[in-house]
Amino acid sequence: MPGGVATCRGLFAMEWMILPYKRYFDFSGRSHRKEYWMFTLLYVLVILFFAGIMVGGVVGLEKNETPGPLFWVGLGGLILFLLVSLIPSIAVAVRRFHDQNQSGWLYLLGFIPSIGGLIVIVFMCLEGTKGENRFGPDPMDPASADIFA
Repeated sequence: MPGGVATCRGLFAMEWMILPYKRYFDFSGRSHRKEYWMFTLLYVLVILFFAGIMVGGVVGLEKNETPGPLFWVGLGGLILFLLVSLIPSIAVAVRRFHDQNQSGWLYLLGFIPSIGGLIVIVFMCLEGTKGENRFGPDPMDPASADIFA
């Protein structure tokens, strides 16, 4: 990556996955769909990893036995991961709304019972506006690559 600046096409999968952690409290600007979905993939994989550890701690137990230490290690890791990832997951979703020239407050649609989460997922799948909008430069534009630094 010349000069330490990566264009959105020059990032590898793992870099896309951890980019929201690098922009931890950044609720301004815009995020590309790939940044959101690669972060979501990492999120799901880590949750599955800790769930697998938890299952390993309860496999073979009788009905009234308490879970083994492996279960508690998995549960502790899962809770820690969820707490660390809470702010970046909200921030990247808000930036995705900004990429579509929408208010980040639309994230609150996810709290509508039954259909709210589906509405947010649809928004996360939509393409962002081409060129600069009121929230900043286009993350797909190589000239604005400084937002990926």
